[in-house]
Amino acid sequence: MENQVRSGVGIDYTGMMNSPQNPSGLTKEELLSLQNALDQAQTSLEERREAGELDFSKLLDSMKAQVPGIIKYADTAAANFENLVVLGIGGSALGPLAVQQALNHYYYNELPPEKRGYRPRLYVVDNIDPVRFKELLEMLDLRKTLFNVISKSGNTSETMAQFLIVRDNLRRVCGDTYGEHIVVTTDKEKGNLLPIALKEGFQRFVIPGGIGGRFSELTPVGLLAAAICGIDIAQLLEGALSMDRRIRETQGVLLNPAQLRAALAHHLWQKGKTISVFMPYADSLKTMADWYAQLWAESLGKRYDRQGREVHAGQTPVKALGVTDQHSQVQLYVEGPDDKVITFVTIGNFKESQVIPLDPELPEDIHFLGGRTLEELLFAEQKATEYALTLAGRQHQKIILSKLDAYNLGQLLLLLEWETAYMGELLNINAYDQPGVEEGKNGTYALMGRKGYDVRKREIEEYGKIRYIL
Repeated sequence: MENQVRSGVGIDYTGMMNSPQNPSGLTKEELLSLQNALDQAQTSLEERREAGELDFSKLLDSMKAQVPGIIKYADTAAANFENLVVLGIGGSALGPLAVQQALNHYYYNELPPEKRGYRPRLYVVDNIDPVRFKELLEMLDLRKTLFNVISKSGNTSETMAQFLIVRDNLRRVCGDTYGEHIVVTTDKEKGNLLPIALKEGFQRFVIPGGIGGRFSELTPVGLLAAAICGIDIAQLLEGALSMDRRIRETQGVLLNPAQLRAALAHHLWQKGKTISVFMPYADSLKTMADWYAQLWAESLGKRYDRQGREVHAGQTPVKALGVTDQHSQVQLYVEGPDDKVITFVTIGNFKESQVIPLDPELPEDIHFLGGRTLEELLFAEQKATEYALTLAGRQHQKIILSKLDAYNLGQLLLLLEWETAYMGELLNINAYDQPGVEEGKNGTYALMGRKGYDVRKREIEEYGKIRYIL
């Protein structure tokens, strides 16, 4: 198989399995021992899907039906604006950024308009660093900029603070037409952003109620920015639907890719592999590692199981990039604590090829590079890293995309979302809430003076009275 699959997305899990070179790997019997649990998980997940807990899958057809309307607005926006700024945090930012980096030119914003298809530049503001935010607003011509404000509840302090600053600036620069520069993506019926949008006449798109931020890329949260920047969102959804059908209709851990990935992760988690490294060998997938990290961490890092027992479940995600991090992290992976499982992500066929020139006058030690290509070197380094990990008895697997296009990226997104759902079932935890995040949000409300949080504010201030600072 190497770095090739005939089409679509494949999984090479050779590096996870027992062999003479990898005696500590899993046996086929160990893998199959989870089949009953996985069958139960599949039944449970279908029940949850029907109950509205897995709308990231259930509503894919509904999202497909919205594509013409999204594209119509996107084409109008592209004709009227030179810049698109996404205001969001978490999945509302990581998803759009990951898809943009994966499918558009790596230096998209620096291209002249004609090479971007006269589509707007994209800026995703995923933090509230005051220097960065101020400098962005100073750099942009607000009269030529559209802002997409993404918050389901309208309670996201970071996004709402950004919105209020942007709205104030737009009012000063654009006057009565400021509302034409804002499009909101929010809940259909409730939340703080909705009444503002209705009152001020902003264009609106809906975040489905049953889809959390980290699962929301294939809703208007991610589809809108992608469409405005010229990405084929219909193909993105077709790929997602294809993987969704494959996972829902296929039984057996050796045939169902989400079951396989979850089973491998669960077995190794039980064996003390508490860190999951996600390591694409393509710069275009670099931000996909950030998206995966949120999905895996926020979904599975739970204190309690579904019966309320304290379990402290979860596997810490770490992002890496091949070949860059062969020169920073791989030393730890090969010779450090044996607490990691590594997932490589490779592309079978890159859309570009770069030949390394042959120059016989250069030192003989680098002649071997001449006439080869950068992708050959990339594949060789990835395979060599696999080999080094295998010699060290470290488990690894590889997700292979036959090529990187919208269809295959849609498949990859759904594979990772379904894998997470299966892992949640095997861990017996709720993979769709984030109580630890909510605690921090409530503390922020208290410290910023939100009404009704006086007791929490006093508790936090009391906690902070004694500090140890060098």
